[in-house]
Amino acid sequence: MKQHLRPIMFVGTCSDAGKSVINAAFCRIFKQDGYQPAPFKAQNMSLNSYSTPEGGEMGRAQVVQAEACGISPHTDMNPILLKPTNDKSSQVVLNGKPVGNMSAKDYFGIQSQKEELFKEAIKAFNRLEARYNPIVLEGAGSISELNLRDRDITNMRMAMAAGASTYLVADIDRGGVFGSVYGTIELLRPEERALMKGIIINKFRGDASLFDEGRNLLKELTGIPVVGVIPWFRDIKIEEEDSVALDMKNNTYKDGKINVAIILLKRMSNFTDFDVLEMDSRFNPYYTNNIDEIEKADIILLPGSKNTLSDLQSLRANGIATAIIRAYKAGKKVIGICGGYQMMGVRLEDPEGIEGNIPAIPGLGLLPQCTIIEQEKITRQSDFVFLPSSENKHCKGYEIHMGRTTLLNGSPEQPVARLEDGRTDGYYLDNRCWGSYMHGILDNPVVLDNLAEGFDTETTTAPFDYAAFKEEQYDKLAALVREHVDMEYIYNSIKN
Repeated sequence: MKQHLRPIMFVGTCSDAGKSVINAAFCRIFKQDGYQPAPFKAQNMSLNSYSTPEGGEMGRAQVVQAEACGISPHTDMNPILLKPTNDKSSQVVLNGKPVGNMSAKDYFGIQSQKEELFKEAIKAFNRLEARYNPIVLEGAGSISELNLRDRDITNMRMAMAAGASTYLVADIDRGGVFGSVYGTIELLRPEERALMKGIIINKFRGDASLFDEGRNLLKELTGIPVVGVIPWFRDIKIEEEDSVALDMKNNTYKDGKINVAIILLKRMSNFTDFDVLEMDSRFNPYYTNNIDEIEKADIILLPGSKNTLSDLQSLRANGIATAIIRAYKAGKKVIGICGGYQMMGVRLEDPEGIEGNIPAIPGLGLLPQCTIIEQEKITRQSDFVFLPSSENKHCKGYEIHMGRTTLLNGSPEQPVARLEDGRTDGYYLDNRCWGSYMHGILDNPVVLDNLAEGFDTETTTAPFDYAAFKEEQYDKLAALVREHVDMEYIYNSIKN
């Protein structure tokens, strides 16, 4: 039996420093070394979420890290999830279930409530630690936001409660790494600083030996060693958590590929549904709200949204809705997933004002259906057959939605999927127009092949195995981090 290790935690000088990816790397390293690790982040704010096998909802960053650990995701890995519904409020998901919407002022301002949430986070952590070894924790944003410190339930307060050996991740590509590291450490309380075991410099471009003097200077300034300098990489594909990652996805139309325009929504959720298209050489996906780029594409994909009616209203106001309809009439494929599927119907209604102050709005009119937004939130994993009238193989996906979609009177049932429990999902008008509630549907090779049907591409490939591809990426990431981090030092810091 492997020695029990102390928890380890990766915190940051800022948002998007690379904590999530480094956390995933260590999850895979510990798994490779014979341990049974599990990830943990007390509170996530993200529109990218996932349905667990038990039917709970959690942030996708910890799902990726669970995959790196080789274990099934569980809501204990992310007990509190905030899903922004507009600029001022979020849906609060506790232990996998929504418990209401709150403004940022109320969420951060009611101390008794934050204490209750922190207690729930500690309980979830303790349940995980009883089953796995070690727990690999992740912080959120910067750990030196002094105005939020007393209300913190994710960063150093969680590190102290867990007794975690803590490592500070700094993004050197942003510039100002000395000021950000020094300032972050200096602003910690003595008891917090005592947990800090090392500094990891991330996203370094060029010869890392050029930073040797920098290592020494940071050690002199902070008293904490730099235990790794991880190079900038683009050849390892790890799913990103934050929508800021979309800024790096700057593809445009490309000859010789199947060009896929993914409509850029203000409240877009689960953009990771489309990551697989970047890996399959047949496709050239790009995110856009430019009408010319939309109409040039071969395929238009409508993603999910946390505020479907508001996003549809914006599409109507800026002419994109008309462009999508025009593109379909011109022979282009239009596919919708979750909220995008709801938009493709004749009408959307929100009689209880669950999403906001728009009671109803006309849809795109591409599918013969109407959707009513309801309080009940569906969160479940699903095994299904794609296009059940065919001989297609079983597929996997997951549902996260609030809304009931029904066919218009007299419309025939033409489902995209038939689930194992007998339910049906989606509407398949024809090869050029269909929609589904199923997140992750494109991860199935048979669905990708259907998407590519009717196009000539420069390369012919075997069915793309996304699951095997992701396993290779986790191993490559682990190898890179091992090479550039002092693993002996890190193991010594977490041995009891």
